[in-house]
Amino acid sequence: MPKLQGFGRFQSSAALHIRIHTYAHIYTLIQLFFFQAALPKATVLDLSCNNLISLPSDFCSLLHLVKLDLSKNRLQQLPLDFGRLVNLQHLDLLNNRLVTLPVSFAQLKNLKWLDLKDNPLDPVLAKVAGDCLDEKQCKQAAVRVLQHMRAIQSEQDRKRQQKLQAEREMEKKREAEQRAREAQQRELRKREKAEEKERRRREYDAQRAAKQEMEKQTKKETVQTRKSPSKSRPPQPPRNKHSWSRSVLRVLLFVLVCILCALAVCKLTELQHQPLCISVNTLYEDVVAALQNHKSLQNLLHQNSQQ
Repeated sequence: MPKLQGFGRFQSSAALHIRIHTYAHIYTLIQLFFFQAALPKATVLDLSCNNLISLPSDFCSLLHLVKLDLSKNRLQQLPLDFGRLVNLQHLDLLNNRLVTLPVSFAQLKNLKWLDLKDNPLDPVLAKVAGDCLDEKQCKQAAVRVLQHMRAIQSEQDRKRQQKLQAEREMEKKREAEQRAREAQQRELRKREKAEEKERRRREYDAQRAAKQEMEKQTKKETVQTRKSPSKSRPPQPPRNKHSWSRSVLRVLLFVLVCILCALAVCKLTELQHQPLCISVNTLYEDVVAALQNHKSLQNLLHQNSQQ
């Protein structure tokens, strides 16, 4: 089981000193969770020589830590929010498997002592950290590493700002293009609407002109039709006069028929000895004689005219 130092007096001590030594890192992790919950105000914590591969995600909630020893473990990386340990002044990371440090490391503004020896560090970071062979070199390593990490953080912030600016500019460009497309579509719809209106107006004008031309042609044909009969047909007598002439002719024919019938009765029947028939026969003979004399006179006149 792990060996604990300082645990017996944690309830009455304002500054707690905790040290754990074990070779079974699984037990260490369990105890780390325990101490995190039970000792949130710990200021000194020694977890060296425990074969730790990683730290729990809530480890950085130990905000009161001032001195932390994680040397001689197998840590490959530190938590991303390691910079939350803002009160940390002494940090020993000797003999681990660290290649880089989290960017939040730049927030450790109170860090005064740092040892990163015997880690497969990135060449640039290894050159910045240098050797920690004495107190002075370890203090200088803390200063240089903080400056280096702040420069990295500034560069990342600058790139992030550039990325955000580029995204904003891209968004503005997309919005401008969208507005331009919408304006173009509105202009196109407006032009199509105007063309449709003009087309309908031309169709209406054409229909109106055709209608007027048809009415004009019809009126012209009507006038010609009215003038044509008066020129081609001779004037006809009034209908009333024509009817009166027919009526007179019918009366004359009727009277002539009656006379002929009376003559026939008076000549051929026994009524010829009646006074009326005698008068009719006498009148008939006088008329015949007059006609014969008239015919003889015409012949004589004709002969005289030939001579």
